[in-house]
Amino acid sequence: MTIKGVLFDFSGTLFRIESVRSWLGATLAEQGVSMDEAGFERCVRELEEAGALPGGPSPQRLPDGLAAGWASRDESAELHRAVYTGLARQVALPDPGLYEALYERHMAPEAWRPYPDAAEVLASLRAAGIRVGIVSNIGWDLRPVFRAHGLDAYVDAYVLSFEHGVQKPDAQLFHTACTLLGQDPADVVMVGDDRHADGGAAALGCEVRFVQHAPVDERPGALRELGLTAEVA
Repeated sequence: MTIKGVLFDFSGTLFRIESVRSWLGATLAEQGVSMDEAGFERCVRELEEAGALPGGPSPQRLPDGLAAGWASRDESAELHRAVYTGLARQVALPDPGLYEALYERHMAPEAWRPYPDAAEVLASLRAAGIRVGIVSNIGWDLRPVFRAHGLDAYVDAYVLSFEHGVQKPDAQLFHTACTLLGQDPADVVMVGDDRHADGGAAALGCEVRFVQHAPVDERPGALRELGLTAEVA
């Protein structure tokens, strides 16, 4: 295969969200809210079990009122916010303003870290003339995260589920991305961490390659090891 375009997933592929502990701690500091150690540890544990951090652990149990929304949460910004703040509200926090503040925090560029080899791989693709797109199931605009971390210059197109009202694995998102890159799907590789969602690109004719959704410090070179620039015409 001669690669002419590469599509990347966002969360768990190029970037990783901070831990629930960091997420809560940063939000408490930003809001000027203090908690004792026991209360903080309880909230960390319960927020993690609730699956309240987008990009973090999935809910251990979905409340009846949120189950339907969970399935299509990435199709609109409003639904995404409602579902995740609803999950957070399963946990008793010391200030009612923290639920919205936690949601806002997860969209902040400083809440995300790129994987160690992300910049290297994206820069090598740009140098090789390979066009790059981001295809993400997400309920908010991730472009500021790429800009803040200096990676936006390597991206030719963003296809975000909430802007199109459809989620991966629907082939429509991948088709839109290939069209924006000006490439035939047969010449495009999709890179992701979710075999169901990202694997949907195969229906369009894209090759799909996977990386592990692991903490940043535990996955130093998985993107580099895919050898994407070794298959350039």
